[in-house]
Formats: sequence, structure tokens, C-alpha cells
Amino acid sequence: MEKPYPARLYHKTPSWVEDGAIFHIRIRCSDDNRIPLVQSGVADNMLESARFYSEQGRWFSHLFLLMPDHLHALISFPKDGVMARILSEWKRYQTRRHGIRWQENFFDHRLRNVQEYLEKAAYIRRNPVVNGLCETPEVWRWVLDAGGTRRPGAFEN
Repeated sequence: MEKPYPARLYHKTPSWVEDGAIFHIRIRCSDDNRIPLVQSGVADNMLESARFYSEQGRWFSHLFLLMPDHLHALISFPKDGVMARILSEWKRYQTRRHGIRWQENFFDHRLRNVQEYLEKAAYIRRNPVVNGLCETPEVWRWVLDAGGTRRPGAFEN
């Protein structure tokens, strides 16, 4: 008999994954969410809280990009940190602060080498362009670069 697909993914990082491994994380809003993640004020706070998590050592954000209904991030987690718990706490904070409704769970994929990292970073940066939200990746305002650096002019309305 074939084993059924699990109803819930637990995102447990195997013990053999080295400390500092980078994960591509995608978190989607639920279909009934009415608050765009790129709404002025909301986006600023979300990016600031992502930077705060990096500063506090909860995660290290290599790249964090907001889209209207989802986000992409390249994040490393401390060896003793549980990815699912850390992301759940961050999502819960955003729900309390802004009323954002998230889909349950999230997507994660461990990047295995520099080439994968470069490809995934390029994919994430092109996401707003592919979705018709801007002309070039360089002008997208709702992004944090490695360690939480905002692009110049990112706080302009």
C-alpha cells in the first residue's frame, strides 16, 4: 500500500545540514487577505522586522523581497533555531500588527551551492518585473539586501 502524502509539512532541518545553510523561503498570503504586503507602512514595518530578526540573530537575511500577496527570502537560521517556529512567530507578529492573513505553512528549499544561490537570487529579484510591477529589478522598493540593507530611495512614496 502506498504511503499517503502528509497533510502537514514540518520543515525539520536534518542534523547533517551544516550551520549557516541558506534556504529559499516563500510565504503566501491567504486568498482572503485584503492587505497588500507592499502597502506603504505595512511594507516598511515588515522589512524593518526582517532586519530586526537578523540583528537579533533569529535568522540572517541574505535577501528579503515583498510582493503584494507573498514574499521571497534567502535566509540562514541558527543551528539551534527551528525554522518553522521562527517563521511562525514572525508571521504571527505581522498578523497582530497589520491584520495580514497568511496561508498555513510556507515553502522552503535548501540551496546547495553558490550557483543555486545566484540563480535563486536572480529569480527573486526578477519576480516584480515578471509580474509587471516594475520595469527593472533595481527599481523595486520592497527589498532588503544581505544583512538588512535597504536600497537608496526605498522609503520614498
